[in-house]
Amino acid sequence: MRFIFLVVLSRRSRSLTGLLSGMILCLPFLRAEPVAVHHLEGTVHGFLALSTMDGKILAPGDLIQVIRGNQVVSRLVFRFKDGSLDDETAIFTQRGSLRLVSDHHIQKGPAFPHPMDVLITASTGQVTVRFMDDHGREKVEMDHLDLPPDLANGIVLNILKNIQPETKETKMSYVAATPKPRLVKLSIVPQGEETFWVASSGFKAVRFTIKPELGGIAGVIAPLLGKQPADINVWVAGGEAPTFVKLEGPLYLGGPIWRIQLTSPIWRQSQQKSIPDHPQNK
Repeated sequence: MRFIFLVVLSRRSRSLTGLLSGMILCLPFLRAEPVAVHHLEGTVHGFLALSTMDGKILAPGDLIQVIRGNQVVSRLVFRFKDGSLDDETAIFTQRGSLRLVSDHHIQKGPAFPHPMDVLITASTGQVTVRFMDDHGREKVEMDHLDLPPDLANGIVLNILKNIQPETKETKMSYVAATPKPRLVKLSIVPQGEETFWVASSGFKAVRFTIKPELGGIAGVIAPLLGKQPADINVWVAGGEAPTFVKLEGPLYLGGPIWRIQLTSPIWRQSQQKSIPDHPQNK
């Protein structure tokens, strides 16, 4: 997904974190199969709003998705009022299953304590992380990972639309930038249906809980370091054309719980008065 593991650690915790990172590398990494495609993606332009849990709007968002040949290009961008930016572009294919081609995720500005720029090229396994160190100097971490076919960076929302509600649990792989790239697992579990309202009509959405898993000894040590990732909840309306409805979770490790929701255009009353009535409305 587009918002989970962008992490820079303070010098105070780096000695223990070095041990933690080494343990992650030593853990057996179980491969999972990509989720089968039941609903093909198409051209989309969705309007989103990012807010605090008490409703304060932080940033408008755009989800723009287009088809280019046999690939889908999906860009999700939030432009904050304070000038901050969260901008992610994922390219993937959908022949039989969703397969990531590349993912480029940028977070910068006052809203993000540790700005980062992460580029993943799935075909080559190349992961490049640009980040600022404790002294404000730009650093670049480049690594090559054996990236599995179920890699979910940038396409978690697309994956959720294809998970059957009766599925007990789905495991997906994810590259976490710490800033050194690491592979972790995401556990995705449906929590049942909940009702939401559009005007006066009620609709059902399945709530999925996404839990990042470090596993093994690393999973025990992470909470002690205060670096255990928070769970993320995502609501998806089902039916013939499943769609994302709402997300609640942090955009970066240790960040506040924020809410992302679909939103609709609003015209101010003065603007509405300046638009002539359509003949059909008379």
